[in-house]
Amino acid sequence: MSIRPVSRILDGEPHVSDPSPARKPPWQLCRSAGLVVRGDKNSGAGILSSSSWPGAIIQELRIAGHNIVQGFPTSEPYKTKNSAYFGETIGRVANRIKNAEIKNLNGQSYKLAANNGPNALHGGPAGWGKRTFEGPEPVSRNGTEAVQFKYLSKDGEEGYPGTVELRVWYIASKKNDDGVEKTQLEIEYEVELVGDEVEETVVSVTNHRFPNTIRSYFNISGGETIEGTEATLMTDQYMVVDDTDIPTGEIKAFPGVEANKNFTLGAVDPDIDHCFVINTDPSSVLLDTRQVPARKLCSFFHPNTKLHFEVLSTEPAFQFYTGKYIDIPAVGGAPARGARAGFCVEPSRYIDAANNDDWKKMVLLKKGQTYGSKIIYRGWKE
Repeated sequence: MSIRPVSRILDGEPHVSDPSPARKPPWQLCRSAGLVVRGDKNSGAGILSSSSWPGAIIQELRIAGHNIVQGFPTSEPYKTKNSAYFGETIGRVANRIKNAEIKNLNGQSYKLAANNGPNALHGGPAGWGKRTFEGPEPVSRNGTEAVQFKYLSKDGEEGYPGTVELRVWYIASKKNDDGVEKTQLEIEYEVELVGDEVEETVVSVTNHRFPNTIRSYFNISGGETIEGTEATLMTDQYMVVDDTDIPTGEIKAFPGVEANKNFTLGAVDPDIDHCFVINTDPSSVLLDTRQVPARKLCSFFHPNTKLHFEVLSTEPAFQFYTGKYIDIPAVGGAPARGARAGFCVEPSRYIDAANNDDWKKMVLLKKGQTYGSKIIYRGWKE
């Protein structure tokens, strides 16, 4: 089934001609929430009628007229040029799994598809970000207009056991906070083990978005790189990793970063691609983290654009990446993107939790259980 991607959170009206009532599209149903589904230029219906878009992609997030999400204007580059995972829904397990193997699951080990040296990264070479989702379906979520995507991941896909169903909701809103209008995008994930092949599997879902201050790699600078962006992380605790980026089990303070104290992202430094831990007690992390309030993970500001951007989540950790290895050629009408064209914030569970007895329960999904998480992106201009 073809995907109709959520593509824009706009300040103004959607750039799609109004269809007849009989063809009322999802973007019109969700217009009051500020959520717009990309329109097919030929049909004028506000949805893609045949093109397949991978990974429940979000193409744009606009704050005060500024698009802060790195992406492409058409679907093809997401399939052929997206080595940086722009905007993708990442799964079945985000980040890395050591030696591309899950040990001691259903009484056996499972060999996964390796795509990052010896390890499996972001669900494998054909992970969820490369798959075609069903949707969007206009729905009401928590009393607010939203759109929903679904994906059925079959048993054995990229080596992972069990058939699971992923449900993703995008909920957009604008709120007035002491006279300041703030744009908010909430992403909610839910996964259930629906097949009868196994009794348990592992799941950890996130979104891969780069801001350029600000763009899913985000960029809020208004320029080609994130240089000059002021960043604040709400924790300085990070996961120490080995030379293949797998955690050693040690969590300690990251050098040069102080919790709740801002620092500036320069042309080259600091170079960060590490998993920061907001909840250092793994025993307290629930399988469905939506049962706890979302916490602020990090915030960003750029003095040139006066844009503010912050990320909140119910998740216990987040990968923060300053984009050193972005190398995307000009394609599909989009400009080339190079090093530090955006930064990425990926809220998720601990890295390689599936292979750590002390962390495993946060990703272990059994029949009858529900995995859940929530990410909130919020931005405004001074």
